[in-house]
Amino acid sequence: MATLQMSPGALARQARMVRHLSTLAPNEGYTLCGLPGVKFMRTNRTSVRAPVLYEPCIVIVCQGHKRGWLGDSSFDYHAQQFLVLSVPLPFEGETVRASEAEPMLAISIGIDLQMAAELALAVDQARPQAEAPAAPRGIMASPLDDALGDAVLRLLEALNSPLETQLLAPAIRREILFRVLTGDQGGALRAALAHQSQFGKIGKALRRIHAHYHTAIDVATLAGEAGMSVAAFHASFKAVTMTSPIQYLKTTRLHKARLLMVQDGLSAAGASGRVGYESTSQFSREFKRFFGRTPLEEARQMRSLLAQSPGAQPGRYVSAQ
Repeated sequence: MATLQMSPGALARQARMVRHLSTLAPNEGYTLCGLPGVKFMRTNRTSVRAPVLYEPCIVIVCQGHKRGWLGDSSFDYHAQQFLVLSVPLPFEGETVRASEAEPMLAISIGIDLQMAAELALAVDQARPQAEAPAAPRGIMASPLDDALGDAVLRLLEALNSPLETQLLAPAIRREILFRVLTGDQGGALRAALAHQSQFGKIGKALRRIHAHYHTAIDVATLAGEAGMSVAAFHASFKAVTMTSPIQYLKTTRLHKARLLMVQDGLSAAGASGRVGYESTSQFSREFKRFFGRTPLEEARQMRSLLAQSPGAQPGRYVSAQ
């Protein structure tokens, strides 16, 4: 894939972002900061395609190149691009370009749904839509324009100072969300927040699954809460997530179980019961089919990676990539 052409100003901005992130993210993996919902990502090597699960967030890549797959579609996101996940989605990802000399560096900004809803309402009242927006997508990447890029740089600068993290960073984070809402990807976010839209109804169902994944959840109940027939719910759900509701629930449970084993030291039996499985043997079979390793092997591998990177701290949803 050809490297994106950037203006001299954008190149200078990228260099400053990389300098800040090199300090803020000294270790591989995720590094948290003093601003809740914001974390830094660093990868010093390429990685193979593997399943990941992200919460609704904005990911700005400052250096390196990653690729993701959702269903049969692939998407690339690399330096000076940003990725928006308007709903929690499982997909597959790999790091295409990263090295010790030039690591993949990115910042992830969790989307505060209440803040997004307030901003979306204010934006739509002040600037009514002149035409119907394009059909929303659960995930897509876009180039970083000057206004958004400058806001991200100011956020990174503020996060270097505990005082500025407390007093300035929250307002800059709000500005970044505003820039996204008023840009090409704003329609997807507004649709995810609008409960009356099909996309919004599926977004609500996805949030319910993530809040209650450990309980018995059936598709008929989800469809009824969305005000749809089961057939219509299935079709709308797959259009957003590229998978079925049952497979999505299974994927969520497997990711959550992996997190419990890695972070809390639970056994496969303990984790499987905690996430809603009645049969440990069924859990182990489905876990190995999904991750390519047994629960014990995967937990050991993940703990080994975290031990090598003391600053790495997984977020609310699991992502080894």
